[in-house]
Amino acid sequence: MGALSGRVAVVTGASRGIGKGIALALAEHGATVYVTGRTVTPDAHPLPGTVGDTAAECDRRGGTGVAVQVDHANDEQVAALFERVEREQGRLDVLVNNAFSLPDGLTEPEPFWEKPLSNWEMVDVGVRSNFVSARHAAMIMAPQKSGLIVAVSGYTGVAYTYGVLFGMAKSAVDRMARDMAVELQPYDVASVSIWQGLTFTERAERNLAAIPGLTEGAATRPENGCSPEFAGRVIAALAQDPAIMSRSGGTFITAELAEEYGVTDIDGREIPSLRSTRGEPIWSPIAAADSSGVGVGPTSSPSSPLQRSTS
Repeated sequence: MGALSGRVAVVTGASRGIGKGIALALAEHGATVYVTGRTVTPDAHPLPGTVGDTAAECDRRGGTGVAVQVDHANDEQVAALFERVEREQGRLDVLVNNAFSLPDGLTEPEPFWEKPLSNWEMVDVGVRSNFVSARHAAMIMAPQKSGLIVAVSGYTGVAYTYGVLFGMAKSAVDRMARDMAVELQPYDVASVSIWQGLTFTERAERNLAAIPGLTEGAATRPENGCSPEFAGRVIAALAQDPAIMSRSGGTFITAELAEEYGVTDIDGREIPSLRSTRGEPIWSPIAAADSSGVGVGPTSSPSSPLQRSTS
């Protein structure tokens, strides 16, 4: 029996990448994990992985994987997902909002006015999709008076990385997680945002090998990277923390949470925090809010070392 046996999780965007790693880590602790994504047929995507593959590996890890094809730009499909979870499980303990639509040209150096307007897809699936999934999750979690909603974000919330829309989307996710925490607090449902650094996903490994100079960027130095399961190990620790409400509303660097919880990567490595070079989170937990209950605002000092370039 794992520490998360009997717990039910939804991990969005888990056909591959960070989402897959998170799903596997939660399953390894015994959770039932609903794995969502668009890819159900092998070779239908340039990168390997399907929701079925991830769900099957969840089973092998000791949990239960449930593969659900979901396009997170489609509100009806998202609603059907959460209706199914409630119907089949009667509860929901963890939502990890990981789905994010990454344009093929994300790392290209052109300025925003030379990039296609279609890059707005990062807002549609990455910001709006987070809100829609969290809304449905809250409808289940609030009545049961428990739950954890995690937004996967990154240092780009404060540090320029790859372009205007990418940074805007991640910054919005951090603020959304905080304000959700304010409204969820009376129901004992926690909402946090976590910052990943370089993660060795299938896409990242392809790009690191193919794009000259990428390994020298502040955001993409391999020595600072982690496996896709690292974030999942930290989220599993958060889900087991009896004092999780004391963290609600905060934005946290995954590497720093790992140190607090005694979590390492799958190879035993301790992943470094890049706070001193990439920047520090803006939002602290609402437990640190002022008496009005609306929060004290940014925690970063004016002199915070925000990295303004990816080079």
